[in-house]
Amino acid sequence: MKDPLFDVSEKIVVITGGLGQIGAQFVLEFLYRDAKVAVFSRSASIEKAEKTLGAKVAGHPNLLVQQADITDKSSINKALDALEAKWGVCDVLINNAGIDTQPSAPPEVSGPFEEFPEHVFREVVETNLVGTFLMIQAVGARMVKAAKGGSIINVGSIYGMLSPIQDIYAYKKELTGVPFIKPVAYSAAKSGIYNLTRYCATYWAKQGIRVNTLTPSGVWRETQDEHFHQNYHARMPIGRMAQADEFNGAVIFLASKASTYMTGSNLVVDGGWTAW
Repeated sequence: MKDPLFDVSEKIVVITGGLGQIGAQFVLEFLYRDAKVAVFSRSASIEKAEKTLGAKVAGHPNLLVQQADITDKSSINKALDALEAKWGVCDVLINNAGIDTQPSAPPEVSGPFEEFPEHVFREVVETNLVGTFLMIQAVGARMVKAAKGGSIINVGSIYGMLSPIQDIYAYKKELTGVPFIKPVAYSAAKSGIYNLTRYCATYWAKQGIRVNTLTPSGVWRETQDEHFHQNYHARMPIGRMAQADEFNGAVIFLASKASTYMTGSNLVVDGGWTAW
């Protein structure tokens, strides 16, 4: 028997960045709970989705993969039109898409703040903040028109709440002779998510549209080196990085009836990082 408090079955859920490390876990969790899930991604294809999410999603009737550039309003609306033609107006929007630095970024992005390239800063802000704004604007307007309420969940970051601890990365200079500075653009862009969330929460509260932020901490990856793990874990009260699926409970909570009196809030799931 399903728990009605956390029931998301039949909800129409849009997830940007749904083929990323955390986003893929969100997709699988909502599919497991019988939601209808639309993945919006700039490079999305059903083949890429099946490769990322696993063979069990092949031909899944509740999975829709849509190409959408979240920095382009017309691309967003085209994807939403296709979604609505298939299922209807979405009930839940999860703004998970984000970048730290572009693959084309020059080496100096990890150099001194004084030399950080302007064009890289603009690219990161364009995706992480402007893209989130455009998605909220487009989806929120459709939710208002449909008059059925909804939940918008913006994925933040502990590095949007607090400044990165540069000492964690100091070992790189000792190993390579080249200092590494955690770049500014990601932190600056993610910090804007919090007031964007609060603004939209108060703006749409009377229309039954809830807007909240989910703030995760760092997620373990095989590509991270052991020196980084040791330094990061030493700073983390819980003593380890998160696994990619450890935010699923929080996102289901924010998407379901369990959080109906919650809007404009920041749900922090960070292993205690911000507790000291």
